[in-house]
Amino acid sequence: MQTRDGVADNISWIAEKFHNCVTEKIDATTGEVKLAVDFDMLRQELSSEVVEGKDERYQFVWPDKKKAILLANAPVNATLRPCEEESEDFANTQNLYIEGDNLDVLKCLKETYLGKVKMIYIDPPYNTGNDFVYNDDFAESMEDYLANSGQYDEQGNRLVANTESNGRFHTDWLNMMYPRLKVAKELLCKEGAIFISIDDNEQRNLKIMCDEILGANNFVAYIPWRKRTAKSDVPFGVSQDYEWILIYAKSSMFVASVEGKERKYYTTDDFPNKPWRVHDLTKQTTASERPKSFFTIVNPKNGKEYPANPNRTWAITEDTFQMYYKEDRIVFPGDYDFLNIAKPVLRYWKEDDMNKAGDSFGRVAVSTKLPDEIGMSQDGTKEVTGIFNGKIFSFPKPTSLIKHFLNIINDKDALVLDFFSGSATTAHAVMQLNAEDGGNRKYIMVQVPEKTDNDSEAFKAGYKTICEIGKERIRRAAKRIKEETGADIDYGFRVLKLDSTNMEDVYYAPAEVNQDQMSLFAENVKYGRTGKDLLFQAMLELGATLDSKIEETKINGKVIYNVADGYLVACFDTEVTDDVVKAIAQMQPLYAVLRDSSLADDSTATNFEQIFKSYSPTTTCKIL
Repeated sequence: MQTRDGVADNISWIAEKFHNCVTEKIDATTGEVKLAVDFDMLRQELSSEVVEGKDERYQFVWPDKKKAILLANAPVNATLRPCEEESEDFANTQNLYIEGDNLDVLKCLKETYLGKVKMIYIDPPYNTGNDFVYNDDFAESMEDYLANSGQYDEQGNRLVANTESNGRFHTDWLNMMYPRLKVAKELLCKEGAIFISIDDNEQRNLKIMCDEILGANNFVAYIPWRKRTAKSDVPFGVSQDYEWILIYAKSSMFVASVEGKERKYYTTDDFPNKPWRVHDLTKQTTASERPKSFFTIVNPKNGKEYPANPNRTWAITEDTFQMYYKEDRIVFPGDYDFLNIAKPVLRYWKEDDMNKAGDSFGRVAVSTKLPDEIGMSQDGTKEVTGIFNGKIFSFPKPTSLIKHFLNIINDKDALVLDFFSGSATTAHAVMQLNAEDGGNRKYIMVQVPEKTDNDSEAFKAGYKTICEIGKERIRRAAKRIKEETGADIDYGFRVLKLDSTNMEDVYYAPAEVNQDQMSLFAENVKYGRTGKDLLFQAMLELGATLDSKIEETKINGKVIYNVADGYLVACFDTEVTDDVVKAIAQMQPLYAVLRDSSLADDSTATNFEQIFKSYSPTTTCKIL
């Protein structure tokens, strides 16, 4: 019941005539982002002379970019709580499934997994004008996040709508992606790389953003992936059948490779114990491009001539040919009955050939053309439908695509991270490839617990969140792979859930607590938090990976946790006596952790430090 907004109509008209003169900016009154006219640029478009204005420079900016950078660097008082009842083989698995907003999860993982991830693959929400669930509020507390988990209001409506008409079409998406990529970069090892699926809407902005975060010199490639066969009813009559996978390396130490063709080596009487093979001696260049390579080769043994092709010259000059002939590296037609060649070729000895297009395992450079066996979107849908006997998840990537990327990083022990896990295609692909080639790849899946739509097949089948779909897919895929292959691989996963810190506020901000409130904090650990909760927070803070082996024992009735064979030993029970402290010290762990309220009495607290000095002076003791 409102008349049209004349300003908005005028801006739309200008956008039709001068696309480059409409941008996104923050409204000074409301603080909201909206479409606006770049008047300096408009003046220039309407002037026949250079208009004075802001200094020009190469830059990539959008509203709230500085806040996005601030958000990436800001600490969080959050932790990851274990959920054994939703895990599979919790005690032995090295795979992780983490529920929670991926930005906070990445921050929780940052210190422990700094430089340990070999490959990151993500398929983030595409900016299609539809909703996406990541609603970053730069001042939002963890409690607010938990209240908003799932991103729906009390009426079941999504909290964030990302449409072009609201003036935030690119801004919201960039602000969502920037801090996540910035933190994720720190997790990659020097030999690692990130693979990002994207469509045409944001591929240009994503490329510029990755240039800034990961470095333009670390750009590897755009790989086109065919997602579907051509459609007829499309805008402009052109069917966009391809999406893109943008690849960036962490550093120049990343090298991709794939299995090459098996090489055929020859052994002959004239070269005993010296295997050799032949290579083409021509090059796809013209005579004008390589005039010194446009000559006629003459076989000195019979005088037969082999003229160069004007459009495909020899790969060597005439002087180089003479040198190679003296070294007996030129093979002519007729020299060997088993060689069917029509032109001279170059002979490579095995030890020389190993230094060419591949290594001793026959691996060669990767083409940006994906192999023909890589599936399309319909193949990914068939995989999920086959597992669940229904269309539970829309547009999943096929496992063959992820397996290809796992293959080209050339590391059977790689740690693989996907922080937009969705239906957990990456976890499925890791297990499948491990079963096929005997690898020991490990995965970390991260997914926000986004609610499924009430009228969706997933919801009707009992899956209330995307996380429930992902975990069940891993279980079912693992069962099928084991039945089909019998492979002895890791089929389990530990479930962890993002939550507010285990510690009361006084633990982090004592200055904000009044003297009158001190009685509220007699216990500095939040009510309801278990010993396992405290253990995993200690693991994160002290650098023990979350897949570490955990052994539980009891000493005088108190539960003792031994993490990674003595890396960390902890006890969070109350009424801990000298005997228990002594037993922990005798284990000689690198770290020992107890609660502030654990020690039985003042005497034990007094003896605590002396006990460790006597039995394990190198142990670092921590009190929560």
